[in-house]
Amino acid sequence: MKTVAQLLKLKALHNQHVHTIGPDQMVLEALKVMTEKNVGALPVVADGKVVGVVSERDYARKVVLHGRSSVGTPVSAIMSTPVVTVDSRQNIDTCMGIMTNSHLRHLPVVENGVLLGLLSIGDLVKEAIAEQADLIRQLEQYIRGEWVDTSTDNNCWLGATA
Repeated sequence: MKTVAQLLKLKALHNQHVHTIGPDQMVLEALKVMTEKNVGALPVVADGKVVGVVSERDYARKVVLHGRSSVGTPVSAIMSTPVVTVDSRQNIDTCMGIMTNSHLRHLPVVENGVLLGLLSIGDLVKEAIAEQADLIRQLEQYIRGEWVDTSTDNNCWLGATA
């Protein structure tokens, strides 16, 4: 099972930078950043600390449905708080459990108060599927009497010498 640190390293280079927004910035600016960067949420950072997360869901539920204006509403008025975070040592299963139990779609990764990344539920599901597919492949090879030398990725027959 991969750790959060390993998953962050695997994310595509263009997805490794975490885009943030300040709590005093207007919701319209947050929407522009989310659209421009093709992300569904932004960590809200004040004085270098994550103080909330603002998402498209927050916009729909706390601005549109309440008749507020995205031009005159600060991000702090609609951001989700308190912030649930994980550190880089957590594994994928733990993160999925946290997100499921807390009904979250985005999970900031914070280490010693520093924002390292943002995981989406899509990131975790993609990795879980890849790990399950790898396990299935290994089990199929075992059933066929093969094994994989993971140090060289060579297929070998059981009982054969490498």
